[in-house]
Amino acid sequence: MGKEVKRFLLKTEPSEWSWEDQEANGGISKWDGVKNKQAQKYLKSMSLNDLCFFYHSGSKARRIVGVVSVVREWYTDDGGGAVDVKAVGEMRRAVDLKEMKHLKDFVLLKQPRLSVVPVPDLIWDTICHLGGGYHGDDDDETNPSD
Repeated sequence: MGKEVKRFLLKTEPSEWSWEDQEANGGISKWDGVKNKQAQKYLKSMSLNDLCFFYHSGSKARRIVGVVSVVREWYTDDGGGAVDVKAVGEMRRAVDLKEMKHLKDFVLLKQPRLSVVPVPDLIWDTICHLGGGYHGDDDDETNPSD
C-alpha cells in the first residue's frame, strides 16, 4: 500500500530564489537555510513525493506561484539541514495571500513568520481551485490521438 502524500508550503523571497530560478536550475534545488525549529521539524517530516506550494514572500509578492515535489528527504551537510525539491508545475494563476485570508485553519495565517508550513488536504484543494490548478496536475488537458 502506497504512503499518503503530505503537503506543505515553502516560502522564499523572489529576490533570493524565485520560481524562475527553480525552473532554470533544471527544476531541482536544495531547500536549506531554515533556522526556525518548528519549520525544521516540518522539513524533517517530508517524505519522497510529498508536494509543496512554492510561495513568493516579501513586500512586493505574497502569493503561491508553483508546486514542487520532494525528491530527497532531510539530510545534513556543512550548512545545516535540507531537502531537495523538484519543480512540478507553475500555478495556472498565482494565488495571492489576500485570497487565502478566509482559510482560518491555515498555519500560514496563524504563524506567518514560519518559512515551512503543512497544508491540510482541504486547504490544498481550495488553493488549487482558486489558482485553476497547476501545470502537471491531473487537470492538464492532453491532446487526443486521432
